[in-house]
Parts: sequence; structure tokens; C-alpha cells
Amino acid sequence: MDEIKLFNSTTERETYENLAALYAIVMSLEHLERAFARDSVSANEYTSECSKLLLQYKTVSQMVTEEVNLSSFVDKYKLNCPAAIRRLEVGIPSTIEHGGASNLSNNNVKQVAKTVQDFITIMDALNLEMTSVDKLHPLLTDLLQSINSASFLPSDYRWKSSFRDWLIKLNKMKASDELDMEQSRQLLFEVDQAFSDFKLILESHE
Repeated sequence: MDEIKLFNSTTERETYENLAALYAIVMSLEHLERAFARDSVSANEYTSECSKLLLQYKTVSQMVTEEVNLSSFVDKYKLNCPAAIRRLEVGIPSTIEHGGASNLSNNNVKQVAKTVQDFITIMDALNLEMTSVDKLHPLLTDLLQSINSASFLPSDYRWKSSFRDWLIKLNKMKASDELDMEQSRQLLFEVDQAFSDFKLILESHE
């Protein structure tokens, strides 16, 4: 029986190896999401592993010679991974999206200081016209995580969903992409409004 070659060049071989790595990452993420839903892994373990897998997916997908579309990739290789698809679309672990993974002290003074710092950092970045995805995504992730960890904020604090939607939008863009002027102004406006609401809520607890 003749051997069937999947590739005829080094470039083709690297493409297949990268596609195989993507397959492994997606399926690992699916198993991790299911394990977390069953409470088989702790929140901290989940957050660490999920963040690593999301970063690996973004890195490997950029190494594939042809641009990878998640939906077409899943269809082509007949993957059954709804949880992984959702997590890759959001781009952040469930614990950061919804809260509940913080290992921070219950000392509200520390948490207030951290949240204020995160608000100011992203507002400064936007005012300095730092609009690239690779700059804003981690800043916005830190802010959302701080907001979710602030126990004094109401569960229906409206800016949680707003910033989650911004993260999803950024995650669908390339790392080198930049927000246009209108998007940048809108994000800055929302962060500023969220900061104002944050301070009002804080004052009401004094």
C-alpha cells in the first residue's frame, strides 16, 4: 500500500502541524469548560489554564498560512465543541466574564484602589490615542476583573455587560487592528461614565 503524503513542502507540513495544534487547543478548551461547569477544577486552576489556551489559540491561528475562521474550522473537521466556541468568541475565561475567580483580599480599600487604578489606566491610554487591540484588550480585561471582584458593587452594575461586549468585539479583531476615532471616543465615554457610577456607589457605602 502506497504511503499517502499530506504535504509536498515544508510550508505545507507546518500548516498541517499548526492545524493539528489548533484542533488540540479547541478540544482541550472544550474539556476544560465542561470540567469547570461540573466543578471538577477550581476557579483559579480554570482561569489559569483557560487564559493559557486562549493565548495559544490566538498565537497558533496567526501562524497558519491561511486565515483561520473558527466557524469554518469547526465545520470542516466536524468538531462538537459548543463550550469552546463560546469561550473563543468571548476571548476571556468565564471567571473574568462573570466574576467569582478573585483571590484578592476582602479588604475593600485594596480593591477600591485597584479598580480606580484600572479605570485611570485605560482612560489615560485612550486619551493618549493608544487604540490597538493588543494594548486595550489586557487593560479592559483587568478593569472587568477588578469590577467583578468589587463586592460592594451591585450584581446588576450595568457596565459589566458593556465592557464584556467590548472585549468580545476586540477579540474578533486582529492584535494589530486599531479602533477608529468614533469607537475610541465611545469606549472612553463609557469608561468615564462607568467610573462616575463607580464613585457614586462608593460614596453611598461610606
